[in-house]
Amino acid sequence: MAGGREAIEVRFRLFDGTDIGPSGLDPSTTVAALKEFVLARWPQDKEVVPRTVNDVTLISSGRILENNRTLAESQFPAGEVPGGVLTMHVVVRTHQADKSEKQLSKAPKQNRCGCTIL
Repeated sequence: MAGGREAIEVRFRLFDGTDIGPSGLDPSTTVAALKEFVLARWPQDKEVVPRTVNDVTLISSGRILENNRTLAESQFPAGEVPGGVLTMHVVVRTHQADKSEKQLSKAPKQNRCGCTIL
């Protein structure tokens, strides 16, 4: 706990409804460090597993959190409950989507018209 500030209880909700935490974290912890925290504690039995912190997006109170911001800066009054647990949703970008995007970008471009004449 830096500067005498109390730890913030944070729970990370995964895409399938399971949770990592809650854990007491220092308010000065950056979002990038939170992502590393999530990666280190990721359940091994999941089919979808992020490879790097770039594969993870954290959302709190409907807002995507920026890596350079701190946990204290990422709290929003609408989602705060005094003495409660802050829930952050974890979105994972899968690498299968990357492959299909690359395949689409390599495909020859075709001119098509979507007009309908009645």
